[in-house]
Amino acid sequence: MDLLTQLFIGLLAVLTIILLAMAAQRLLGVRFGVVRTFVAALVAFGLAQPVLTPLVTALGVTGEERPPDVAALGILLLVLMCMVLIPMVLLVLAEALIPPGSLPGPLESLRSARGRLSRARRYSQITRIAIKHGLGPYLRGRGERLEDRSGKVRLARSLREALDEGGVTFVKLGQILSTRRDLLPAEFVDELGRLQDQVAPAPWERIEPVLAEDLGGPVERVFAEFDRMPLATASIGQAHTARLHTGESVVVKVRRPGIDAVVAKDLDIVRRLAATLEARTRWGRSLGLRDLAEGFATAIREELDFRIEAANMAAVAATAGGGVTYPDPFPALCTERILVMRRLPGKPVTAAAAEDGPRLARDLLGCLLRQILVDGVFHADPHPGNLMLLDDGTLGLLDFGSVGRLDASVRSALQRFLLAMNRQDPLGVTDALLEVVPRPEDIDEAALERALGQFMARHLGPGLDSMQMFTDLFKIVSAYGLSIPPEVAAVFRALATVEGTLVRLSPGFDLIGEARAFAGRHLAEQVTPHTVKESLTHELAALVPMLRRLPRRVERIASAAEHGRFGMNVRLLADERDRRYVTGLLHQVLLTVLGATAGLMAVMLLGAGGGPQVLTGTSLYQLIGYNLLMISAILVLRVLALIFRRPRDSGEEQPYRS
Repeated sequence: MDLLTQLFIGLLAVLTIILLAMAAQRLLGVRFGVVRTFVAALVAFGLAQPVLTPLVTALGVTGEERPPDVAALGILLLVLMCMVLIPMVLLVLAEALIPPGSLPGPLESLRSARGRLSRARRYSQITRIAIKHGLGPYLRGRGERLEDRSGKVRLARSLREALDEGGVTFVKLGQILSTRRDLLPAEFVDELGRLQDQVAPAPWERIEPVLAEDLGGPVERVFAEFDRMPLATASIGQAHTARLHTGESVVVKVRRPGIDAVVAKDLDIVRRLAATLEARTRWGRSLGLRDLAEGFATAIREELDFRIEAANMAAVAATAGGGVTYPDPFPALCTERILVMRRLPGKPVTAAAAEDGPRLARDLLGCLLRQILVDGVFHADPHPGNLMLLDDGTLGLLDFGSVGRLDASVRSALQRFLLAMNRQDPLGVTDALLEVVPRPEDIDEAALERALGQFMARHLGPGLDSMQMFTDLFKIVSAYGLSIPPEVAAVFRALATVEGTLVRLSPGFDLIGEARAFAGRHLAEQVTPHTVKESLTHELAALVPMLRRLPRRVERIASAAEHGRFGMNVRLLADERDRRYVTGLLHQVLLTVLGATAGLMAVMLLGAGGGPQVLTGTSLYQLIGYNLLMISAILVLRVLALIFRRPRDSGEEQPYRS
């Protein structure tokens, strides 16, 4: 056989494989990946001779005599359908057993293997830390249930020590968990609140290249002075004092080199651990660890990007009010790894004199309530470490890595919640609370109303202790299974955090009295005759067009009812998506009926005796039956392909995938 003949045969084989692939995909009516379809057609081409030879022999076809034209046509159709049926069967089986995307490609497999090795080393380290601190049984879901306080305290201490040893990501995780009084017992909240992320400063030799790269030149070109010794250090970044060439004193916050890669690896591990613990442990499911891990990952990624903190700082400063000062950022000098802000001269707020405590506490509470209820942009972590007592005697608020934002509807519901608490109205408090959080279907509103009434009687009466009020409110929300949206949870966390700060600033501070005074000053001013008139004007302006058409429509409805012509016109399947869904469903039903009918007719013809003999041992009825059997198989495979693909693709046409 010469080379030209070999090339012709090879070209013919490739063309046959391509035609098989196109025919199989067309008959199945579902888009498959090019690689998957080509492999199925290639396998079918290789199996064609072993499969078709016994079939043709069984029909009685021999090379000794030429079959009649009808028999030749029937055999040709049968052979073609058998060849196309093989790749169709392979594609449907692959769709059922190995859905698209379930197996990674070679490069992805290599990267995944490297990632698994890296995670395995970190997993091993974390596991050793957990076992070292006695947390191994709890990771396997076999830890004992602790009812007494001393056992909870021991477990909380072990958890805090393990997180502290785990590194930056786990320290941050513990710090965030310490604010979730709605999820964790008080013993865990108190213990995790002791976590500190103070670490040794990174050497100047590693910090200087970051500054030079992000600032576009040497440090001396941007700053007239720059203190190489950090003012403060943390696990994510460290702060240096500096002075601009314009003479302004600033604080430069620099992200630690290489911290993003470490955090990314640990976040991946946190997600996987959360998913495993939620699936295997009762306490993991009750806490909703998977959602907690996703929220934590989002928060830590935002904290790594100092541009977000600069934007948060500018947003809060734009709504400044009261006796609290914020550092102004210098946007032109802020990057993902560098934050430059005006330096606030002062000292830690814990150094404030006792006589200044009530005034500072009042300013802090008023500032936070105004941010939450009026402005809608608030500092979500007002603990003492983020507060300064400035040289002019006012408060300074620092660290805007965690800032919450509320839309107008949530602010309005929170305002009604606060006003109802001020009136000690349990029904109003319940209604306002259920506007803030999603309303569960099976909630016992009467029991919730009684619980809130007892809560107000315990905290809001004259001479009663109002501290830990928001912590107790957290417990009520958790006990009744209310799912708090993230932005509202940030509000409750901020209020629960500020409680502890107010206690340190001014022991015995009248939280309720000051909150009521704030409501009287700021919320009541929004219900003045002018604001009511303006609100009514806007509502009437929106209602006037409808009111003008209303009498005419009422008259037409009444006239139609009087004369017996009143009716209702409802358009079914008006939405294109509904029509497309019903059409697809009818298509599947029709294919199923046709396939079943063809199969039933094939069985009847194959079992019927007699009929003209077109081949040795094969009648015309049997030959038609074999062809109908192939048609039935093709129709059934088309339905199966649609069924296997639809749960993932919602019945919509998809691009080719491998």
